[in-house]
Formats: sequence, structure tokens, C-alpha cells
Amino acid sequence: MLEPLQQLASTAFMQRFTLWLNHVLASESAALQRLRPHTGRSIRLQMTGWPSLLPPLPELSFVITPAGLVEWTGNQSPQPVPDLRLSLDASNPARSLVQGLSGQRPAVDVAGDAALASDVSWLMGNLRWDLQDDLARVIGAGPAHELARIGGKLADGMRSAVSTLAGLAARGRNGGNGSQEPPSR
Repeated sequence: MLEPLQQLASTAFMQRFTLWLNHVLASESAALQRLRPHTGRSIRLQMTGWPSLLPPLPELSFVITPAGLVEWTGNQSPQPVPDLRLSLDASNPARSLVQGLSGQRPAVDVAGDAALASDVSWLMGNLRWDLQDDLARVIGAGPAHELARIGGKLADGMRSAVSTLAGLAARGRNGGNGSQEPPSR
């Protein structure tokens, strides 16, 4: 009973994720121009070491369309052999989330087509979601700007808190006395 429900949820999530990814790609003409020459090629994202206590991840395979967008191939059987394989260590999802919040790019192992890898690397380094622009279409430019300003301050605060916690954790692993001076009296 739980497995079919899990399958439905992961399929729905991947369909929406693909729509969002294509929205971000379509907002930047340079991204589409970089992907169009790779029409028909496939990309697979592998999350290695995913904890067995968490629900399994759906197949993260995509094919590049003639428009320079991506199409999720997770329901296809058999899966196409990927032209590019990107592997990420997912053994500690919480640590990965903290690193992402602090602005660190994850280490990615890349195997496959060098030209496609170069263009995907460029996309990962340069493509950004313009949330403020999307909000402005729904609620207007003024409120969207204010929400973006507040969100930026919250994000800065989160980054600062994550950095502080990471520093405290590192000091704790080093015995707590590595760089601290004894208190003066």
C-alpha cells in the first residue's frame, strides 16, 4: 500500500521539478543556446550513499529536447544509457543541505561527454532562478521587491547561523581547545 503511494508522490514531484527546471532554463536564452546542440542526449544524476531509512529517490534522468529544455525520463523502461553521469554524495542529506545554505557547491563526479559536461557545468555556475521576477508577475513589482529584500535578509541570517554552527562543530571535533585561549583572571 505504501509503495504505490510513494511512487505516485515521487512521480508528481519529478514532473513539477522538471517544469520548474524548464522555467528556469527558458528564462535565460544563453542556457537554451548551450543545450540545443545536445538535443537527444541524456543526463543522469546519481545520489550515491542515499540513506536506506529515507524513501528511495526517483530516477533522476533527463533527455535534452530540441528546444534546449529537459524532459524527465524516469518512467521509461529501460532507461537510456546516459551521455553524462553526475554523481553526488548523498550519504548525509542534512550536511549537504547545510553546505548548500552556506553557499558551498557540492562535489560532483562527472563521467561522459566532455562538451555536454562543460555546458552543464556552465549552467550550474551561472543559471539562477529570479524569484522576485516571478513574484512580480503575480503580486506586483513593489510587494515582490519587498518580499525579496526580506527573504535576502533571512537568507543572510541563515548563512551566518550555519557558519557559526559549523565553526562550533569543528571546534568541538578538535577537542574544544584548539584555537581558544584560556580565560584570563
